Amino acid sequence: MQQEYTLTVFTEDKTGILSRIVTIITRRHFDIKSITVSPSSMLGIYRFTIMLMLEEEQVRKLTEQIDKQVDVLKAFYYDNSQIIYQEIALYKVPTEAFYDGDSVERLIRRHNARILTIEKEYIVIEKTGHQNETEALLTDLQQFGIFEFVRSGRVAIVKPMERLKNYLKSVSVEGNG
Repeated sequence: MQQEYTLTVFTEDKTGILSRIVTIITRRHFDIKSITVSPSSMLGIYRFTIMLMLEEEQVRKLTEQIDKQVDVLKAFYYDNSQIIYQEIALYKVPTEAFYDGDSVERLIRRHNARILTIEKEYIVIEKTGHQNETEALLTDLQQFGIFEFVRSGRVAIVKPMERLKNYLKSVSVEGNG
C-alpha cells in the first residue's frame, strides 16, 4: 500500500547532483510531492528532503539506488511516524478583506497563522504546519480573495537518533582515517 515517505539524502556540494537524484526518481515514474535542499549541520554537506507516495519496497529500492551514486554520502527513508516535519505557506490577500470587521483576523488566529507584512494593496499571511493545515487556511481565505499563494517543500528532522548518530560517526571515522 502506498503511503508518504520522506527520503533524506546527504551529498557533497557538487554541481549536477540535484539533477541526477531527480532523474533516478522520475526514470522510475515516481512523482515527487516535494523536494527541499539545504546545507546540513556539517560543513560542505547538503541535505535533500524528498517527499514521495510509494510502497515501502519501492522506496527501499529507490533509496539503495540513490545511495550508490557518486557524491551521495548516505540516503535514508522514513515514514511520517519517524520524523517531525513542517511546511511554510505564504498567502497574499487584499487589504480590503480586513475592512469588514475582524473576521479575517479571527480566522488567522484560529489557524495559528501570523501577518508578515501590511501594504496598501495587500497583506501577507504566514502559516507553518502540515500540508492539510496550510490547505485549510487557503480554503478559508478564498472567500476574501487570494492574490498569491505559495508553499515550501517539506522540511523534516528525524526522531530516531541512532541511524543518524551512526552515520555521523562513520563519516567522522572515514574522514580521520
